[in-house]
Amino acid sequence: MKKNTLKFLCFLFTVTALAQQTKAKKEFTTNGKKITVYTTAENSKLRLTSTDNLTFSASKQPLETEISVFVEPSKKFQTFMGIGGAITDASAEIFAKLSKEKQTEFLNAYYDKQKGIGYSLLRTTIQSSDFSSGSYSYIAEGDKDLKTFTIDHDRQFRIPLIKQAIQTAGGKLLTYVAPWSPNAFMKSNGNVLKGGTLLPEYYQTWANFYVKFIKEYEKEGIPIWGTSTQNEPMAVQTWESCIYTAEAERDFIKNFLGPTLKKEKLGDKKIIVWDHNRDLMNYRANVIYSDPEAAKYVWGMGFHWYENWSGGDSMFDNVAKVNEAYPDKKLLFTEGCVEKFDAAKYQFWGNGERYGISMINDFNNGTVGWTDWNILLDQNGGPNHVGNFCFAPIHADTTTGELIYTPSYYYIGHFSKFIRLNAKRVSSAVSRSGLLSTSFLNTDGTMATIVMNKTDKEITYNLIIAAEKSVVKIPAHAIQTLVY
Repeated sequence: MKKNTLKFLCFLFTVTALAQQTKAKKEFTTNGKKITVYTTAENSKLRLTSTDNLTFSASKQPLETEISVFVEPSKKFQTFMGIGGAITDASAEIFAKLSKEKQTEFLNAYYDKQKGIGYSLLRTTIQSSDFSSGSYSYIAEGDKDLKTFTIDHDRQFRIPLIKQAIQTAGGKLLTYVAPWSPNAFMKSNGNVLKGGTLLPEYYQTWANFYVKFIKEYEKEGIPIWGTSTQNEPMAVQTWESCIYTAEAERDFIKNFLGPTLKKEKLGDKKIIVWDHNRDLMNYRANVIYSDPEAAKYVWGMGFHWYENWSGGDSMFDNVAKVNEAYPDKKLLFTEGCVEKFDAAKYQFWGNGERYGISMINDFNNGTVGWTDWNILLDQNGGPNHVGNFCFAPIHADTTTGELIYTPSYYYIGHFSKFIRLNAKRVSSAVSRSGLLSTSFLNTDGTMATIVMNKTDKEITYNLIIAAEKSVVKIPAHAIQTLVY
């Protein structure tokens, strides 16, 4: 009897598995599915341009000499929460200098789903960062009780831009925040710049500061989804910075920030740890997540890309290993930009490719969202009060009033324009290292497969899904989104 029962269960399992496979195949083999191909390519005028309308045909075992992209829609992974950029003081100040016509163009370019690339995430700063015209605070120095707290500074440029961005995005942008430094009187070095640590006697004051900021921004009609503990907590910078060891961040969250948010009825606000590079993220995860009292307050880990970029494998495995070790915690790319601004390199293609390489690898390793740094900078890569000038996807020449779109804008757009909120990443793999690929299944049933060609040659490849395929050409140094 037991043997017969076991046989029956095995049979049932097999039938169920086959039925699921058949259903997955059927979803992508019926109704004459069409593929729309959008392409951005170097040495061409192709910029998120619709270049092909293709169809599927019957597929069989590909030859070893063929190049293929394999997509398996039935194998689903993380849920997508969005792509966006940071509205810094610098971005807001430059935006305010644009004509009304250019302001509208700029807002549409980022936040309109049809006219632009459909940003859905927004990061902003608590107090000043390097990308402010100068250091400033929301309180008078020495005000431990935060009686002088005001966000009036942000009402001049930053808050108006955030509100317009939200409106252009359709009324909603998932917004999260990060501090660069506590006030000088709260720190071991007595300076908002150049590192230092948060003095223990001000832990509660600083936790209260997050509460004040969140509540004031929400009074302005800007809902705050979450906050990181500290931007780049292991970097002593010439600009606003503060050092937290993994143990210090753990204890601050466990004993102060987490309980304070909960007490102030802000327990739904997500706490993001680390918010720094991929190189040390595993250690930070091990220390914080292994403490259940700290971990219970933490939504997940933020990370940046500044760890000695080489154009290849930039510690991407560390993202995968954190995801593997702590699958119940989320991963969010919180900041990246191309440093060392040079106006002669506005159209340097490698800057765009850096975005494509990072985004594909980060998503394939479990990242749920991806946030660029400044959405707008001027023709000098600023303003920045310590000379840390960088690139943005869009620059404004304040002498001519013109907007300059860089390759990075289009590379980001191949993801943000076509992957919609709550999409599921699905299995996607390539048969040659010259190509990179990731795929997402949107909630409306459409698929977005992003394919990137890093090589100097045009590549013809098969897009293979279940028992069907289409043959696609991708130019040298190009990125494509295939929507089907």
